[in-house]
Amino acid sequence: MKKSESAQSTVGMHDPSFRFHKHNILLTLLLMGLSMLFVAISAAYIYSRVQNELPAIQLPWLFFFNTLILLGSSWTLIQAERAYEDDNTERYRQLLSATSLLSLLFLGLQFMAWVQLFQHNFFIDSNLTASYVYALSFLHFIHVVGGIPFLVYFVVQAYRKLQEPVSVLVYFSDPDKRRSLFLLTKYWHWLDILWLVLVAFLGVNMLI
Repeated sequence: MKKSESAQSTVGMHDPSFRFHKHNILLTLLLMGLSMLFVAISAAYIYSRVQNELPAIQLPWLFFFNTLILLGSSWTLIQAERAYEDDNTERYRQLLSATSLLSLLFLGLQFMAWVQLFQHNFFIDSNLTASYVYALSFLHFIHVVGGIPFLVYFVVQAYRKLQEPVSVLVYFSDPDKRRSLFLLTKYWHWLDILWLVLVAFLGVNMLI
């Protein structure tokens, strides 16, 4: 069933008034602070390379392949958000599940990428350049892990509560649920952008 246009415009995910909601402000401040942390570590990486004349590390190909996986998870989450707006229960469930699976695949492949670094004798305690690569990628890794429980929560709720017509109507009309999905999508986009910047940064360093 479709929601009325007035309801969508009043409590829609992209309602301009939500920009000033306390949860959105807190998340924005958190992401800004975390972004500065990544910038600081990246700056320290460049400084250490220049000061010690260290060679760059050749990134395993999985770092680049994982970029596609993470972008895929962001795309499926965007589509899930649209399915929510359209009250498309089945598609909403499928896309949330796909996002979860892609995110778990990303984590597994990232672990394998570290194994590839180990196999090339790049260890945290034996190579200063490698320590920065591990620090940056691990910091991103734990933030993906941190988002997984919220993603799984949405998947479980989608399968538990979207059973009867009345529960479907209540679920898709809940402004708090809509805002929570908006926040999750925003966080996931930040993870995507951050990973793209990190891979581009480390990739450029491979050429210098």
